[in-house]
Amino acid sequence: MIDVISINLVKLKQKFKQSYSGSSHIQEAIPLAKSESFPIDQNDLDALHMFAAKNPIYYNSYEQKIDEIDCMVYEGDINKYWLNSINHGASYQPFSPTWILSAYIITLIAKKLNYSEVIDVGSGDGRIAYCGKILGFGSYAIEIDETLVDLQKSICQSSATDFNPICADAIKFDYANLNLHTPAFFIGGLAQMGGDVLASGIIKNLESKLKQNTCIVFAGSYSEKYSFGDTSEGGWGKLIGNNNLKIMKSVFLPTVWSFNQTVDTSYIFTKFV
Repeated sequence: MIDVISINLVKLKQKFKQSYSGSSHIQEAIPLAKSESFPIDQNDLDALHMFAAKNPIYYNSYEQKIDEIDCMVYEGDINKYWLNSINHGASYQPFSPTWILSAYIITLIAKKLNYSEVIDVGSGDGRIAYCGKILGFGSYAIEIDETLVDLQKSICQSSATDFNPICADAIKFDYANLNLHTPAFFIGGLAQMGGDVLASGIIKNLESKLKQNTCIVFAGSYSEKYSFGDTSEGGWGKLIGNNNLKIMKSVFLPTVWSFNQTVDTSYIFTKFV
């Protein structure tokens, strides 16, 4: 089911890109109902729409049939939050989110792999942690920017879904205080944009006992827009090898930054060996 949803979301995004004539800073589409192409629990789909409806970065929405799928299109602007996020000396990448449905898919993969907690690192507006919460995970959103954490808290309140926003430097944060058992850490940043520093710091500070049960999820890019020496695994190959990580699964999904690209963002699920 997950592979079907992933493939069809990429197709949907390509069709949407071809037809989109708006001028918003960000845009994404979410199917309105469960279907053969998107066999998603209707309650979960409704919760994804709830997140968009309660999130002030989206200022407009409208229904559109895309590739024979009835969808709601959400248009938004993240410039305010993007500017705030780069003002922190310890910030590793400006706020630029994945699609909401992509966030749902990657947390669904973590559930399929039998992880029980979602740690959304560099969490932005907290969409991965939110998806983890609606899927039954213990969820935590770690974000250094106070404005984004306030945004997360407002979404928690208005959606009645508490995904535990925490304002902290993810590298310095003591994860032992969360009493984690089988966590999946989602690293919010491309390797080429400073995500490698963020990931290395977190891995270094994880207790060896916890590492045995931990998944690290990387967002990778093969876009020519980014110049980097390591072209393997979307820029993460060297870090994966140096930290004795084994790839369990990878999937390509739409993100805000890949909207106009042919190849979408790769999400790489790894574990320590």
